[in-house]
Formats: sequence, structure tokens, C-alpha cells
Amino acid sequence: MIVHPELRRATRPARRPLLAATLLQGAVTLTHLAQAALLALALAGLAHGDTGRLPWLLAAVLAVVGARAGLTVGQRRTATRAGARVRVALRDELLAHLGRLGPAHLTTARAGAVRTTLVDGVEGVDAYVSRYLPQLLVTLTVPPLVLAALAATEPRALLGLVPALLLALAGPRAWDRLLAARGKEHWDTYEGLGADYLEALQGMPALRAAGAVGRTRARLEERSAALHGATVAKLRVSLVDTGITDLAIQGGTVAAALLACWSAVTGSTTAAGTYLVLLLASECFRPVRDLAREWHAGYLGASAADGLAALRTAEPAVQDTGTASAHLRTPPELRFHDVRFTYGGAPAPALDGVSFTAQAGRTTAIVGPSGAGKSTLLALLLRHHDPQEGRITLDGRATTEYALDSLRQGIAVVSQETYLFHATIADNLRLARPGATDDDLTAAARAAGIHDEITALPDGYATLLGERGATLSGGQRQRLALARALLADAPVLVLDEATSSVDERREADIVRELASAASGRTVLVVAHRLAAVRHADRIVVLDSGRVDAVGEHAALVEAGGVYTRLVEAGRAHRGELAA
Repeated sequence: MIVHPELRRATRPARRPLLAATLLQGAVTLTHLAQAALLALALAGLAHGDTGRLPWLLAAVLAVVGARAGLTVGQRRTATRAGARVRVALRDELLAHLGRLGPAHLTTARAGAVRTTLVDGVEGVDAYVSRYLPQLLVTLTVPPLVLAALAATEPRALLGLVPALLLALAGPRAWDRLLAARGKEHWDTYEGLGADYLEALQGMPALRAAGAVGRTRARLEERSAALHGATVAKLRVSLVDTGITDLAIQGGTVAAALLACWSAVTGSTTAAGTYLVLLLASECFRPVRDLAREWHAGYLGASAADGLAALRTAEPAVQDTGTASAHLRTPPELRFHDVRFTYGGAPAPALDGVSFTAQAGRTTAIVGPSGAGKSTLLALLLRHHDPQEGRITLDGRATTEYALDSLRQGIAVVSQETYLFHATIADNLRLARPGATDDDLTAAARAAGIHDEITALPDGYATLLGERGATLSGGQRQRLALARALLADAPVLVLDEATSSVDERREADIVRELASAASGRTVLVVAHRLAAVRHADRIVVLDSGRVDAVGEHAALVEAGGVYTRLVEAGRAHRGELAA
């Protein structure tokens, strides 16, 4: 019955509607008590042969029933509105916090598990807050009032009701710790299964290509069986709670009825008092029965509370302490000063004393073999991590001095793994700039080399894309992402293997067109294929986390070293493909 702190916190955005829902729930319960009192008077009148008041009493009962129906509708609407407010506020808060955590958080948390928490966990909190909590307050308030009324009518009835009520409320608490442990086990298993299913769906092409669909299905069946086992284990404990509650309710009602009958036989109470005890004994336990029902409705929210708290309180890899704006009027100079960074648990640094300058308004290429540190360099630039030593400056100011949102809005990134949404091509492009005109879209698409292919589609820019842009080829998706980055009009443009799905000849053309279209921007190009970078103003060669050389294409080829080996490896690869 103890409310998890995270769930109490979740009620803050909807305290007023929750209070209103609780008061309405209390009013509904009072109508049950009023009905019991009216029926007791009617039955007492019948017992004495006095039917004169019977029509009025029955009319009053009907009026109470009608009022209860109206109150119930109002209570449910109010509770639904309160739950929706809690759900929206909690989900918005978690999504905003995920944005602050950045991609670095998903290196330790599975996307499917986060999705389960954001969707199913938050939905469970809705039911817990909007249904269970109002009923909990009613249950703690109404039975004592009923007991007080019964004490004035027939005190001996309390001998059966009070112990039963205490057992119904306090008895299940002996199992709370075990139920919490079973609930956590159930939620963890449920979360893991959700992550596995999402991963399997997203990776289905790879699973089919590897012939691993059967093995994956078997693993999912094992996980499903584990979830079934966890659910059954939780239900066993829950059924013990329910059994104790039902035993107390039935036993207390029977005991109170026997005591009321004994009082009637001995003449110590009136007929009206006897009927009142019989009917109110049942009504005394109604809130307890309703509480048990609402507990099961909101149990998923209680189980997810720890996961929600863990996600909400997760610390980002970097702290957003900067205040400067990165919306610069002129292209900035970008400089890395003796940057060192090591991933947690890694035996060697990913970057070890990297220093170079990307000149303002120029195109700087970053190349190197796999594992050289190119992706880490970009992650530090976007402040998904901060270097342990050294610093990165943008326009002469350390990136840590910029507000995170401003910094990331000032750097448009197109990566190898593009993401397009289930929306029209125009809507996907306008994510970068909602106010962009049709001419702006066309200009950006032309620069990215995708305009002609868009206009060849039946609906042109109004063509609806499948999820993740599934209706387009890999090259088309990347060029559409390039157009979106150009629309962002950020002072820094980063192309991280952004043309890897395009053939090599077309790649060189697109990069040249982009360099022309991106005039007035500082451009960083990261690529494995050197055709994409040979025309860059400067080329930075990384190897094992260090800068091996900096210069232009021709000078680097003549100098030998890592860059020359990369050029020779590219020629050999093209020769193998031609053969």
C-alpha cells in the first residue's frame, strides 16, 4: 500500500483533477451507503407492516442510483483526464531527458527496453495514478466512517467488522516485499523481451541473410517462457493477497450478520438497526474490494516505477553548463587542441593527442583506417562525450561554453545511417527548417543530387515514404538526408560517410556539388573512400588515435605513409571489382 516515490512524483502535473476524481469517487461510495440506509428503512417498514413510506423510500433509492450513475461518469472522465495529463507530462519529461542523455546513453541501454519503459511503463502509471490512488484514499477514509455509524447503531457488530477490516488491509502487507521482488523480476523480463522483439524486427534482413531466423525464434520462445514463468510467480503472490482479502471480507460480513441477527433475536436493537447493520457490513468492505481490483489494473505502473526512476535520473555523459549561442553569422574555425579520450574499460585511448584546425569556410577531410578514431572525433565535437584532456574550440570558444542544444543545432550532421520518418519527402526535409519554402526544398535537393529522382516519383515531394525511408534505395536515403542537412543552414556541416551508398564516381560529384552549395560553411568530410575527399582543401590523416599527417591530396600521396597506403588499397579494390 506504500506508494513508490516515483509514482507520487508523477501525480504533480495533475493534482487538481486527481483530487476532483478522488472526491467524486468518495461521493459514489457515499451513494452506496445512502442506498443501504434507505433500503434498511424500507425493509424495517415492511417488517412492521408499515408501507406508507415505502413508495417515497423506493423513489429515493432510484434517485440515489441515478445520482450514482451521473457521478460515476463524471468520476471516470475526470480520472481519465488526470491520467492523460500525468501520462503526457511524464512521457514529455522522459523524452526531453533522453535528448539530454544523447546517443551515448544507448550504448548501455537497449532501445527496445527504453521503448518499453516509455510506452508500456508510462501507460501503467496512468492506470495506477488515475484509478488506484483515488480508490486508495477512499478506502482509507470511508470504512472508518461506516464503523462509526455502526458503533452508534449496534456496537457489537464491530467485534466482527474491525478485525476483518484490519486483516483485509494489513494482512496482504506481509507479502509486499515478496510481491515487489516478483514485480521487478516480471518487469525486467518483460522489458528484455520487448527489447529482443524490437531488435529482431529491425534486424530481420540480416537474420534472414545469416540463416539465423530459426535460432532467433527459439531464443524469443525461451524469453517468452521466462516471462510466462515470471508472470505466474507474480500471480501466485498476488493470489495470496487476494485470498487473504476475500477471506477477511467474507468472514467479516458473515460475523457482522450473525451478530446483527443475535441482536435482533435478543431485542437489543430495532429492526431498522438490524437491517442497517446487515447492509452496511457489506458496504464497509466495498472500498476494499474495489481497491484490490484497481491494484491489479495499475500493477504494471507499480512494477515499472524503478525503471522509470532509473531512466529519469540517468546522468548524461556531459553536463549542459554552457550558455553561449552557436548561431554564428560567419563560418567558424574549428580547432582540436591536444585532444585525448578513452572509452570506459578500453585498453587504449581512442584519441591520443589529436591537434588540427578546420579552417573557416573551407572543406576539411578526415580519413584513416577503421578504428583510427574518426567517429570518436565527431562524437566529441557534438559533445556526446567530452575529452578527458585537451579541448575543442568553435570560433575560438570552447565547445563546453556553448549551450548543448545551440551547439548541436549549429552543426548539421549527415551520417552513414540516415533516418527518415513515415511522412512525405517534403515533411522529412522540413524537419531541418519548418518554414522552408518549396524553392528552398528544390535548391537543397538539387545540391544533394536527388531532385530529379524526387520529381520522377508519382507524387513528387508529396510522396509518402515508408518507415525509415524503406521505399527508397540506400543512396536515395543518404542524398535526401544531405538535402535536409543543407536546409538546416548550420554554420558547420559534417558528412560522416554520408555518400557511402553511392557509387564512387557519383560520390565524388556529389561531394564537389555539396562543397559548392555549402559555401559559407565550415565543412568536415569523413570518408573511407578517398574519391570523396581528394578535392578537399585540407586532409587530416588519423591512425590509431593520432594525427599521422595533414595536407592536400597530392602532397600526402608523395609523402608516403598511411595516406599513400589507403590510396593504394583503394586502387587495388577497384581493380578487383573490375576483374
